Amino acid sequence: MTEIWAETALLPGGWAADVLVRLDDAGRIAAVTPGAEAPAGAARRGALLPAPVNLHSHAFQRAMAGLTEARGPDPADSFWTWRRLMYRFLDQLGPDEVQVIAAYVQMQMAEAGYAAVGEFHYLHNAPGGGAYADRAELSGRIAAAAAETGLGLTLLPVFYQYGGCDLRPLAPGQDRFFNTPETFAALHDGAARALAALPPDARLGIAPHSLRAADPAGLAAVLPLAGDGPVHIHVAEQQAEVDELIAHRGARPVEWLLANAPVDARWCLIHATQMVAEETLAMAASGAVAGLCPITESSLGDGIFDGVRFLGAGGAIGIGSDSNIRISLSEELRTLEYSQRLRDRARAVLATPERSTGRRLWEAVAAGGAQAAGRASGAIAPGLWADLVALDTGAGELLGLSGDRLLDSFAFQGDDRLVSDLWSAGRHIVTGGRHVAHAPITARYGALVTRLRGLL
Repeated sequence: MTEIWAETALLPGGWAADVLVRLDDAGRIAAVTPGAEAPAGAARRGALLPAPVNLHSHAFQRAMAGLTEARGPDPADSFWTWRRLMYRFLDQLGPDEVQVIAAYVQMQMAEAGYAAVGEFHYLHNAPGGGAYADRAELSGRIAAAAAETGLGLTLLPVFYQYGGCDLRPLAPGQDRFFNTPETFAALHDGAARALAALPPDARLGIAPHSLRAADPAGLAAVLPLAGDGPVHIHVAEQQAEVDELIAHRGARPVEWLLANAPVDARWCLIHATQMVAEETLAMAASGAVAGLCPITESSLGDGIFDGVRFLGAGGAIGIGSDSNIRISLSEELRTLEYSQRLRDRARAVLATPERSTGRRLWEAVAAGGAQAAGRASGAIAPGLWADLVALDTGAGELLGLSGDRLLDSFAFQGDDRLVSDLWSAGRHIVTGGRHVAHAPITARYGALVTRLRGLL
């Protein structure tokens, strides 16, 4: 039995001192004892927190980070011009490349303080659009990366059939995403087989890409594949998407989805930056998690999520790194709060009288990310997976601080270098701030991106 003793820990009832956490051999939390002496042999740490899930990632996009910041030929550069560049990049990626990039991304997520990832995986076919002999070949490569890194995985194979609400065929560059409901069912079965080789905390869900890419019939056909697993979907990210849905279905995206799909606590609606107040309140009431990706949403000019109204109505949120242009838990939290401050011209917008900004955000994304991933985690409590992150309270940014101020300083003063250790379902994969396989994973990735960047 693994034992971790922390000077302070954030428990469901609040902060506690001298906390002993025992993990069983399956990777779950067996017992939590505040006010305990540190046993001989226990791992002694400063501050122990529930480690969040990174609920939304497109791993392959990490390798193109920093390559899309020059203005293109369009008068107004936007999400849509960025997307065209992304399609060009895809042509360079085969199965080996996908696995190398995914392992590097997962390693960086662990070092940033995430215990698991919801991989919104829509790269399925070979360059040119042909199917691999195993339709789930690339899903298997994501699972293989998780086997190497030890990061928890919720795999979300993406159903992507059309290029828009008018049911136009996919454009060149999108053909690597294509599936019909029938071929997607086969792919989903293959993904389940790939996950069977991973530890039991791995989960499988589905991800209809968007209401543009899946028509009502296709959505209805693939939803049963989820069973009791999570369902993720991009929704209302861009104004052009809203306009297209209104033109073809007579309703805004979130409005249409809530009226026409069985949206409940299994669902995660990614972005949802383009909502009116009525949609925001209705989405909060549905129990679905809002999957927020503040760094990517800033990078792509998506807009600002209505966090004040949504959280005020009891809505659940989680965060993800999406395009992986930057993998930083602290910066996602900071960017989310700062976006609200810039919009409302106020400070500590998401704080409450009882909880500081840092603590409210941490607890919200830990619980919401676990819900969105279908993962029994999100708190330091017996029976849950031991998804734990330790902060280095000896670092200058945290010296002399306690309680909520630790999380405020992590989010607003510090960065992910304050993460000293991370356990994913009890697997101790980050120690001393470094992933246990940092060197070989980084070396493989470095060789790969050097070659890829020479081709673009």
